[in-house]
Amino acid sequence: MGLLAGPLFGFGVILFFELDSFNPATSKMAGIAIWMAIWWITEATPLAVTALLPVVLFPVFGIMNGKTVSTIYFNHIILLFIGGFLVALAMEKWNLHRRIALKILMLTGNSPKSILAGFMIATAFLSMWISNTATTMMMAPIALAVVARFEKIAGAENIKKYSIGIFLGVAYSASIGGIATLVGTPPNLSFARILNILFENAPEISFASWFAFAFPISIVFLVILWFFLSQIFKPTKNSLKLQKNTFREQYENLDKISREEVIVLIGFVSLAMLWLLRADIHIGDLTIPGWARLFQNPKYFNDGTVAIAVAIVLFLIPAKNGKTILDWETAAKIPWHIVLLFGGGFALASGFKESGLAEFLGQKLTGVGSLHPILIVAAICLFVTFLTELTSNTATAEMLLPILGALAIAIKINPLMLMIPATLSCSCAFMLPVATPPNAIIFGTNRLKIPEMARVGIWLNLIGVLIITTAIFVIGKVVFEIDLAQLPDWAK
Repeated sequence: MGLLAGPLFGFGVILFFELDSFNPATSKMAGIAIWMAIWWITEATPLAVTALLPVVLFPVFGIMNGKTVSTIYFNHIILLFIGGFLVALAMEKWNLHRRIALKILMLTGNSPKSILAGFMIATAFLSMWISNTATTMMMAPIALAVVARFEKIAGAENIKKYSIGIFLGVAYSASIGGIATLVGTPPNLSFARILNILFENAPEISFASWFAFAFPISIVFLVILWFFLSQIFKPTKNSLKLQKNTFREQYENLDKISREEVIVLIGFVSLAMLWLLRADIHIGDLTIPGWARLFQNPKYFNDGTVAIAVAIVLFLIPAKNGKTILDWETAAKIPWHIVLLFGGGFALASGFKESGLAEFLGQKLTGVGSLHPILIVAAICLFVTFLTELTSNTATAEMLLPILGALAIAIKINPLMLMIPATLSCSCAFMLPVATPPNAIIFGTNRLKIPEMARVGIWLNLIGVLIITTAIFVIGKVVFEIDLAQLPDWAK
C-alpha cells in the first residue's frame, strides 16, 4: 500500500493542487516531498532507495539541475560521519570498546544500583563515539551474563524485575548518550548540514559547540533515568550483590591489552581532543584559541577534515596480523545506506529552499507565532518524539527540519530555537521496539515485553520533552548566542 500511495499522492499534488500560482515549482516540490515521506514512513522501499529519488525527480520536474543535486550527496558532514565511523570500526575490530565498558563496570561497584549505573554510564559513553546499534549489540551479552549470575544467586523469579531495568537501562542509555556528540546519532549530523543548506551564513555547528550544549542534557537525562529505573525495578532481595571480582574475571578474559588497542585508544583520544579544541572556545570574556589558528587559513578546517586525518593514520600503522590497524575489509562495514539517507535529506532540504516551498509553508504557518516560544518548542518536541516511535529518526529529521527552518523565519525567531529541539527529540523515543535500533536489540533478548517497555517509555518521552525545552532556553541561549527578541542577521 505504501509503495502505491507514495507516487499516487505525490502525482496527485503535482497535477491537481496549485499551492502558488506564481511559482509552479512549489506544488511539484510538495508532491515529491509527500512521495518521499510516505515511502520513508512506511519503509515501502529501503530508506536509502527513497533517498535517491531527488536525483531523478528534481531534474524531471524542473526543481534543480541533476549535476547540482548529485553534488549535494557528498560533503564535509558526510566525511565527518565516515571518518568518525572508521575510528569506531577500529575500536570494534580490536575489541577496545568492550575493554572500556568492562573497565567502567569494574569501577562503579557491585550493588544492584551501582551495577545499573555502570551499565548506563558505559553504554552512554560508548554511544557518544560509536553507533548506538554497535554499542547495544556489545553491551547486551554482558548484561545477559550478569543477569544469569544474579539468577543463580537469587532465583530467576526474584531477579526478573531487576533484569528488565538493566536491559531498559542499556537501550535507553545508548540513545541518550548518542545525543551528546555531533557524531553520536545521525539526526545530529543531518541538522548540522541542513542548517547550512537553508542558511548559508549560519554559524558553524562544530563538534565542540554541540558538545557544550548537548552533553549536559545527556548527563541530566541519564541521572533521571537511573533514578527512575532504580526505583521502579528494585530487585526483590535487597541484599543481592555480585562478587567483587565478577567484572574483573570478564576483563581478564580479554587478555593483556595489545599494542593495537593502545594505538586505537591514542587515535580515539586524539580525535576527541582535536574535535573539541579545533575552534576558539569562548568562556565569558575569555577566548581560548583553537589549534586551527596555527595554520594560515583556520576556516579551511572542519570536523570532517580531522576525522578523515585520524582515520588515514590508522590505515598506515602496521598491525601484528601483517595488515594495518584499520584495513579496507573493516572499513567496508561503513553503513553506506545511512550515507545515502543523509544525502537524500540534504537534497530534500535544498529542494525545499530552491523551489520556494520552505518559504510558502513558513508563510502559511505564521499563525503559530501568536503562541509563546516555550509552547511552540514543547509542541514540536512532543510531536517529533511520538512520530519517531514509528519512523526512522534520521528520515524524520530530514523531513521536518526544512519546514521548521521556514517556520522560524515566518514567525521571526532564531531557527536554532526550533531545529535543535526537533533534532534532539528524534533520538528520544523510548516506547516501542521499532522506535530505535537499541530498543529493538534489547527487545530481541526476549527478557521483556512491549507493555513493559511502553509503560516506562511514555514517561521518558515526556521527561525528554521537558528537558529539551528547558535546555534550549537555558543552555542554548548561551552556547549558540540565541536572542529571543530578534531574528539573527544570518537568517534574514
